[in-house]
Amino acid sequence: MVDVQSLSITLAALSFVVAATYYALNLIEVRRSRRINLTTTLMQPFMTVEGNDIFMDLLSMEWSDLDDYKRKFDSRVNPENWAKRVAVWKRCDSLGLLYRKGLLDLETIESGSLTLISDLWRKFEPVIEMYRKSDLHRSAYENWEYLAEKLHETYPETVPYDVSLGFGAGKETE
Repeated sequence: MVDVQSLSITLAALSFVVAATYYALNLIEVRRSRRINLTTTLMQPFMTVEGNDIFMDLLSMEWSDLDDYKRKFDSRVNPENWAKRVAVWKRCDSLGLLYRKGLLDLETIESGSLTLISDLWRKFEPVIEMYRKSDLHRSAYENWEYLAEKLHETYPETVPYDVSLGFGAGKETE
């Protein structure tokens, strides 16, 4: 026969387990919600007219080789372009750092930037590699590189943005 004291202890222990489980699940949900909110806030520049104009300017830049790039766009030659470019590069690198630390949500980053982050990385990777050898630290923008690779790895089916053709270029339509 079960005595009242044993039943009381069992119910108290069960209540504690249920409360602890609820608390843990609630903490997980609050953390997830905060990650999404922070990610959305930091992605705002990617979702504005001005931000998209800057991205299109950067994606539209053309050069034949790295020497041509330096002649046209180096900070000593074209400081206005440099200022826009570096502002975006730093934002992408910061997003990469925060994602690496588990503070941002990858799905929200992808949703807010589509392929811009990885497209910009692919476009400027040779330039950044060149500057890593001369003007920048060898690990400069490594967090952006990490994020771009992670986005490409996680969402490989996303069609890269082609400035000359417009949004969704390359996607077959029905």
